[in-house]
Amino acid sequence: MARQGRSMDWGFPRWRGYGAGREATQVRLCDKVGCDEPGDCPAPKSPNSRERWYFCEKHAAEYNRGWNYFEGLDKEEAAAREQSERAESAGYSEASHYGWAGSGDGTRSRDEMRALDVLGLEADATFDDVRKAWRTKAKEVHPDVRPGDAEAAKAFQTLQLAYEVLRAAEERREWKG
Repeated sequence: MARQGRSMDWGFPRWRGYGAGREATQVRLCDKVGCDEPGDCPAPKSPNSRERWYFCEKHAAEYNRGWNYFEGLDKEEAAAREQSERAESAGYSEASHYGWAGSGDGTRSRDEMRALDVLGLEADATFDDVRKAWRTKAKEVHPDVRPGDAEAAKAFQTLQLAYEVLRAAEERREWKG
């Protein structure tokens, strides 16, 4: 007796696929003309529109680079919109400590990024880099090295605050991790 077709069992019925078909999967291509990559990043065609473009990752980044969410709003309206959207999404930021990601991949807070800028470091800097940069810069403006210099004292306080912010964030990561 001849077999009717190929089986999906491979000798073990528990390996049987969830779908019975073997047809090809439909892949949506990027909406950028001439691109053959899968278009799996939706982007709005216009503000407050449900219609979407579907770009590949490269073209989505190119599209978003020119996007200004607050275009056409004055400063007060932009601040009000930002405030209302922060209030709506507060639950997401409160739950951010449950994330899987590590430092340098977008998980640093705005305060941490400012502290890294004060120390002249990149977003993916390790805490050892932070400690080294802090020691180097603090030695230059320490009040014992430059007594009576108000600018140096202010710079030292700024460096100290930046270090404290990054140290507290590192302790939270270690405790969580």
